[in-house]
Amino acid sequence: MDVQLHYVVRGSGEPLILLHGNGEDITYFSHQIVFFQKSYQVIAVDTRGHGKSPRGSAPFTISQFADDLYDFMREHDIRRADMLGFSDGANIALLFTIRHPERVNRLILNGGNLNPRGLKTSVQFSLMKEYRAARAAADTDDEAYKKMEFLYLMVKEPHIPFNELKEVRVPTLVIVGEDDMIKKSHSKKIFHKLPAAKFAVIPGNHFIANENFDLFNQEVAKFLEENRKSKE
Repeated sequence: MDVQLHYVVRGSGEPLILLHGNGEDITYFSHQIVFFQKSYQVIAVDTRGHGKSPRGSAPFTISQFADDLYDFMREHDIRRADMLGFSDGANIALLFTIRHPERVNRLILNGGNLNPRGLKTSVQFSLMKEYRAARAAADTDDEAYKKMEFLYLMVKEPHIPFNELKEVRVPTLVIVGEDDMIKKSHSKKIFHKLPAAKFAVIPGNHFIANENFDLFNQEVAKFLEENRKSKE
């Protein structure tokens, strides 16, 4: 691993890893950290090139971020954990679970997608326009290059094969906002393919964990508690 990922740990108990979205950092989950640290050891991680984690020289891809997470867990001797991922964080968590199912107890996917077509068409169009502009300026402008890398993750990634979802046998909560930027049909497609999944829709947009955190936290806590019983 060519970078040391920045992270914070709060609380004690079973580990719950929080994975933020594109262009964000661990502060996105401030309401979740405060809430879940009462019952879990919450581990919030800054993805490579986000927040206080360095960019490093490895590829800036969802696949690499999943590999980084594996290295992070090995480095910190985390054998298994619950995972809550938002947006790109959900994509990282899902890909990680496909590759390393033995490392995950329970999985919460908030606003994830299997490929760029999972985004609403209007969102795809807007992001692609921004991406092309950033790419055009990237050779001579460092900030434009950085922006291009972030936008690439949304317009060209992820690439998670639909059929591989059947390998995710851990209890999974697929939770989205009523007015999410991910197509509801896409989220339901993910839910239906996962063998042990629950689907929840709550009022709000893509950013329900931050903007409707009371209801979001209640849904997640309920899911974790229900599946704690089945695990024991």
